[in-house]
Amino acid sequence: MKKTIHFVAGLPRAGSTLLCNILLQNPRFSATPTSGIIEIVEMVRNRWNRIVEFQAAPNEEAKLRVMKWVLDGFFDDPKSDRPVVFDKNPGWLAALEMAEAILDRKAKVLVPVRDVRDVLAEFERLWRRNAATWELPQEHANYYKWQTVEGRCEIWMSANQAVGLAYNRVQDALARGFTDRMHFVEYEELTRRPGDVMKGIYEFLEESPFDHDFDNVEQVTKEDDHRYGIPGLHEIRRKVEPAAPQWPKYLGNMADRYVRLNHLWRSQKRAPAESQPGNAPAESIGQPSAAPEPVGAQA
Repeated sequence: MKKTIHFVAGLPRAGSTLLCNILLQNPRFSATPTSGIIEIVEMVRNRWNRIVEFQAAPNEEAKLRVMKWVLDGFFDDPKSDRPVVFDKNPGWLAALEMAEAILDRKAKVLVPVRDVRDVLAEFERLWRRNAATWELPQEHANYYKWQTVEGRCEIWMSANQAVGLAYNRVQDALARGFTDRMHFVEYEELTRRPGDVMKGIYEFLEESPFDHDFDNVEQVTKEDDHRYGIPGLHEIRRKVEPAAPQWPKYLGNMADRYVRLNHLWRSQKRAPAESQPGNAPAESIGQPSAAPEPVGAQA
């Protein structure tokens, strides 16, 4: 069955796993855990022109067909009759030109976001919960900066780390003019007013409404978070309900420096899309830390 493919790409710890499992209640929808298919498609794109035979006889149309077959083939599951699929990976925001060339249409991306202070507080909470028996790669590579909560937040906000990388991807997708392809899903609103938020999502997707059960969300998508180095990264609660802000407890007053970052998507929600031809703030955040890999960036 030919599937309609949409994407879920946003900030870590912003409800993407929760959102996908809510969507899975609809018998028309399927959704992935964090998926690596984008990397396979990019491998075809990147490797193709390095092959000497394709250098001697270039064929860009064939390359694009193969990339399309890879993506379509990944979701061509004969055991599933669900016609709409959501592929979850934050990397899609950095590859929307490629995605639209493959899809041959404008992409639709659900972008989970959350108060950046609480995103950082969640990473701090998970680190403290596991610190007795786990050493994160970031801790090993940034030992001295890791000794304070300020330092740990700076590391997570670095351009090659979980939060900074995801934030920069959101910002750059807006700057490249993809505003109308992106539907922001604020975690605070999803947990406070799930019915209204899902109504907006269905309108964006141009799908018929569905009556979701927000008191009983089964976690269908499962991930081994030990592979990301942060146990508990993709666990969700069964009932959708608001949670108190975590940043006062875990970050304190130093969290104030990150308040301005929330303006990125809130300004987009307030202003009409046609008045925003990619005018996202130009300043990227964070410099790469010494950590060699963005552990947890796939959340």
